[in-house]
Amino acid sequence: MGRRQWWAWAVVALVVVAAAAPLVHSWLTNPDDQRLVDLDVYRTGGQMLLEGRPLYDYVTPAPQLLPFTYPPVAAMIAVVLAKMSWETAQWVWTAGIFVALAVTVGFAFREVLRGRRYAPWLFALLMVMGTYLMPIRDQVRFGQVDILLVALCLADCVAKRPWWPRGFLIGLATAVKLTPGVFLIYLLVTRQWRTFFMASFTAAVLTLLPFAVIPRDAAGFWFSALLDPERLGANAATTNQSIRGMLIRLYWPELLTSALWLVLVAVVAWYGFRGARDAHDRGDPITAVALVGLMAVLISPVAWIHHLAWVVVVLAAVVGDGRDPVRLRVAAGVWLYYVVPVPWWGVSLKAADIPGVSLVLGKIVQNGYGLGAIVLVWLLVSWLPKRRQTALP
Repeated sequence: MGRRQWWAWAVVALVVVAAAAPLVHSWLTNPDDQRLVDLDVYRTGGQMLLEGRPLYDYVTPAPQLLPFTYPPVAAMIAVVLAKMSWETAQWVWTAGIFVALAVTVGFAFREVLRGRRYAPWLFALLMVMGTYLMPIRDQVRFGQVDILLVALCLADCVAKRPWWPRGFLIGLATAVKLTPGVFLIYLLVTRQWRTFFMASFTAAVLTLLPFAVIPRDAAGFWFSALLDPERLGANAATTNQSIRGMLIRLYWPELLTSALWLVLVAVVAWYGFRGARDAHDRGDPITAVALVGLMAVLISPVAWIHHLAWVVVVLAAVVGDGRDPVRLRVAAGVWLYYVVPVPWWGVSLKAADIPGVSLVLGKIVQNGYGLGAIVLVWLLVSWLPKRRQTALP
């Protein structure tokens, strides 16, 4: 890399810091009980282990009262955070969010960045645009781990010559937070046997390890805490944009809701994983990863808005090499859609109580991000391959 490139990347870093500064300042100067509340959960989980207290019995202080909801190995890793002061942990974690976003952008948009003289400036633009997506803003707001999991799974799937055993990062992500386990299904349907066995082995070792180190907490998670979905928060809340969350907000009988959920999950999973397999077979791993990430959101019982950090990879899949203006316009529309707070507009519309409009339209808009994710699955599975064929000449 020449001297001019080094200067360019230094300026890029300053541009990204300047663009992110208002967002970071807004959330890191919040009152203590509203600041990076999920990071507080991780860090307190680590503290519970250091103090020898039951991991799944505590909640964070009022008004949040949030329990630890992750597998016990996540708390073992969080001991590192517990050894930091609260102020240091906030800055370290927030910096880590942007490092993970940079890794995600670098891998996901590799095709459009490769070989371009203005790649540093394009990378800066993509970083800034990614930063202001609502799922990424929520990473900073809550101190969430999702963009790190995206970076781990993406790197494992698309790195050309990984220095780690391929599959290790997916296994790590799955052990820390169960939803990346959808990538095990993807590895199976694409017959990536060696990667599948490495991911499964890693996840299994990291899952069994706590039974040897903190057996009481390990048993408490797998045989009690995991079986209680309400520990994750109110499942009917607007922020739950999974298929199940959208159905719950219809307030139909529980049996009907559960039956319909199982049917829809089966259909969406079949369609999405088949599309991911086809994308992998035609040499398009970014689209495959984007689809599997959307599966993690849609088929999970609970998927908060910040789980949609996978939208960064979806945008990269739509953009491709950046030469098709139609795909660029579609990507711009998807980006804007996930920048504006669509679900909260639905809440406001319902509250307006306009006869014949508010209830039905309000519920549709309230589910906007989840419904949008379903549309994105169709976009990647059906529209994108046809668009490629159309643009080939």
